[in-house]
Amino acid sequence: MSTIAETIKNDLVDAIENDKLVLPTLPEAALQVREIAESDDSSIADLVKVISNDTALSARLIRVCNSPLFRGARAIENLNMAVSRLGMAYTSNLAMGLAMEQMFQATSDMIDKRLRATWQSSTEVAGICHVLAQHYTRLKPDQATLAGLVHLIGVLPILRYVEDQDLQISSLMLDNVIEELHPRIGSLILKKWDFPTELQSVPEEYQNFQRQVPSADYADLVMVANLQRVAGSEHPWTELDWSTISAFDRLGLDPEIDMSEEEDLNAQMEAAMALLQ
Repeated sequence: MSTIAETIKNDLVDAIENDKLVLPTLPEAALQVREIAESDDSSIADLVKVISNDTALSARLIRVCNSPLFRGARAIENLNMAVSRLGMAYTSNLAMGLAMEQMFQATSDMIDKRLRATWQSSTEVAGICHVLAQHYTRLKPDQATLAGLVHLIGVLPILRYVEDQDLQISSLMLDNVIEELHPRIGSLILKKWDFPTELQSVPEEYQNFQRQVPSADYADLVMVANLQRVAGSEHPWTELDWSTISAFDRLGLDPEIDMSEEEDLNAQMEAAMALLQ
C-alpha cells in the first residue's frame, strides 16, 4: 500500500483508538423525529409537526405512501394522512434514514461523487432489505430499511478526512482504505447515535460471510441484499460459493435463485429503491 494510504489509515486508526475521530452527528430533523417516536406520550400530530418543517422530507413521505408498496384504496394527499397510514415507528425510521441523505454531499468533486455513489448503494440495499424482511422474516421492514441505509455510514468520516486534508490519493488506494476501515467506524457511529443494538453491529457483520447466529438478523438481511445487488455482475462476491453462506438458510432463501427474475419481488424491490432515491 502506498505511503499516503498507509498514513491515512494510521491517522484514522489512531483517531479511533484515542477516541478523537470526528464522527458525524445525526441531522437535527432525524434527532427530533426519533425523540418523538421514543416518547410515550407523543402523538401522530407531534410527528407531523416536526416533519412538516422539512418540506422535502414531507413530500417524500407522501410519495412513499402513494407508491405500490403502501398504496391503499385512496390517494394520500397530505402529511397527516401519510403518517397515519405508515404509523409512528415506520415514519420515524424512514424519516431518520431519509434525513441522512444530506450528509452524503461534499464540496470537492471526487469526494462528492463517491459520497453520492455510497448513498445510492445504501438506498438500493435498503430497498432490497425492506422487501426481504417483509416476505421472508419476522424482522421489521422499517428497521431493515434503516439497516440498509446505514450499513456504509463508516465511509463518511474517511472521505471527510481525505477532503479536509486535501489529500491526493488514487481511487484504488482509497477503496482499499475504505474497505478496511469503514465497518469498524460504521459501528462506532451507530453506537454514538444510540441506534438499537441489533443495528449497531451491521456495518461490522454484513461482510462476515461465515457468521453463525441463532436466527436471522439485520446483518443477515444486509448481507443477502448486498449479494443480490451484485448478482450477475463482475463483483468479486459473485465468485464466492453462496451455498456455504448460512445467512441464506436463516432467511429461508435459496442462494441459487436470482430474485431479479422473480417478477413480483423484483417489482417491489424496484419500488422500494425508487422510494429512497
